[in-house]
Amino acid sequence: MDLNPYNLYNLEAVRFHPFFRGVDADTALSLISLCEVRQYAKNEIMLKKNNPREGLLLVLEGLSEVFVKNENNGRKEVLEVVQKGEIIGFSSLADFLGVAKQVKTEVRVEVKAVSAAKALFIPFDVVTRRWNDPAVHDYLLTQVVIRLKDVYSSLAEQVKLATDYGENDALMIRVQDVMSEDVAAVRPDATVREAARLMHEKRTSSVLVTDKESLKGIITERDMVERVVVRGLELSAEARTIMTMNPVSISRSAYYYDAISLIFSKGIKHLPVVEDRKVVGIVTLSDLLRKKNENVIKTIQKIERVDRESLPQVKIAIYDVIDMLNRERMPILTLLEIITKLYDRLVGRIVELAIEHLYDKEKQMPCEFAFYQMGSSGRGEQFMLTDQDHFLVYEKGEASAYFEELGEEITSNMEAAGYARCKGLMMCSEKSWRGSIAEWEDRVRKWMLQSTNENLLLAQNFFSYRMIAGSEKLHDQLERMIDEQLKRSRIFLYRLAQLEKENQIPTLEQPIRSLFKLERKTIDMKKEVLFPYHHSLQILSLLHGKHSGTPIEKIDFLQKEKVFSKAFAWDLKEAVSTVLTMYVTQRRQQAKAGNALTSTVSFARLSTREKEELILSLKTLRDLQSQVFAHFSV
Repeated sequence: MDLNPYNLYNLEAVRFHPFFRGVDADTALSLISLCEVRQYAKNEIMLKKNNPREGLLLVLEGLSEVFVKNENNGRKEVLEVVQKGEIIGFSSLADFLGVAKQVKTEVRVEVKAVSAAKALFIPFDVVTRRWNDPAVHDYLLTQVVIRLKDVYSSLAEQVKLATDYGENDALMIRVQDVMSEDVAAVRPDATVREAARLMHEKRTSSVLVTDKESLKGIITERDMVERVVVRGLELSAEARTIMTMNPVSISRSAYYYDAISLIFSKGIKHLPVVEDRKVVGIVTLSDLLRKKNENVIKTIQKIERVDRESLPQVKIAIYDVIDMLNRERMPILTLLEIITKLYDRLVGRIVELAIEHLYDKEKQMPCEFAFYQMGSSGRGEQFMLTDQDHFLVYEKGEASAYFEELGEEITSNMEAAGYARCKGLMMCSEKSWRGSIAEWEDRVRKWMLQSTNENLLLAQNFFSYRMIAGSEKLHDQLERMIDEQLKRSRIFLYRLAQLEKENQIPTLEQPIRSLFKLERKTIDMKKEVLFPYHHSLQILSLLHGKHSGTPIEKIDFLQKEKVFSKAFAWDLKEAVSTVLTMYVTQRRQQAKAGNALTSTVSFARLSTREKEELILSLKTLRDLQSQVFAHFSV
């Protein structure tokens, strides 16, 4: 494009801008001729922090961000995002006016092009000529006030976070900072007696089995009881015969939260530390939790020993763990993985208590069963106890009386633990949410063949299922049945895609105006973002043969199946991590303050960085939805 003064004057971004509006065309052209058009590639620095400011930049095309960079850790804080028609360089007006104080160690901001950008450089000579125009004064005052307010909001949010968390760098703690280097270890051919003696002498509950410092296995106190005492094994037997082979291990350079995540997710208490295939230490659950909070150990013990009377205490115990992990600023997906394991352990215990109660009433389990959770529990995203969403599957129809009673008992126990009864009655205490494999086959077939909106909504909730307790064999049978039904009812997935077309994730692609000028003030993270994300992922997973599992497991599956590229799978996890962080943080704060829980997030409460991250996240999640729409041509 020919960017001579005349053509520039005819650009809407220039002609109607306060700097050039209100003067005759000749004067405007004269002023514009003193300016310079500058083009910038994506990520190119538009204003460097150490360069003297000689004027202002009027953005003609693209987006740019104003940021400050911490030289010590390289961290960047975005102060504002500037779009087409807006001006960069307001802070330099203080120099222009001669009112800036000289500061020896002044921290200068920088400006970077977020996308390919074009800007009109307006020298201070031009500013001087227009300075006495009241319209220019009004424009500058209005823009400075609006932009300063948003920058202050961003900085206030950062100060609040710093105050809430303190100078806490717990996530930066490495495993080597908490591990024990004094490792109790025996050779594979050592006797069980030698391993037990070493365990006693070292006052430890585990012994590693190593061969020339290479990790071969681990023996715990539990192994000693179950594999030696219970089986009556001779103490002269070799250690290799009772060890757990190829135990989970971790690198010494891994982070604190990596270790605690492994321990919780794998259900272990001892984590060997290995470097270059050699054992260099060991870290335990007690080591990790003692580092921050001795009382957390007691809360986890409550979960493991819970009975019917103590169920109400468990919610408080788990919330203590959540608060501890929040204070450590643990990444949200890692936090949810850990908390999900705790809730699964609790629910598994609830099912056991229900079976034990019926056994005490001399009622024997007549056949195999499987217990499933749906909703946020099924998705592995439940951080606070909400309402119940679960169902029961059993082998034989004639066993219905026993499982009716078991369903009532499970539901009652979950209520005692703090789970509210589902208002939609999606619980195994209800006849429509329990049944034999044959009954579930009829139910699923009806949802697929009679695809009313009501049936589709029931199916959407059902397909968030995840098995918590029961028979793996029965679970496999259920999965095969569902697979057969899907093959016979291809129209079902098309109807689900049509339903999602009516619930598209909102776009904030003109977001800066929406967020900074507050034309749109809020967004419902649950209804407008998370539900459409879950449903889109659900449709693609069902299409390619995966029926159950958490969203992250489904993303990994779709990447493995080449449906998602590695880059898109990573972007998707980052996007949902951003959204979940905002959602979880707000809900937890509301609960602790005793306020009504809401999933609606106000943009005014977000820092500038959070707004920018939300914009990018919604774009990625919309790309996911677009894949669904493109596949089914809806």
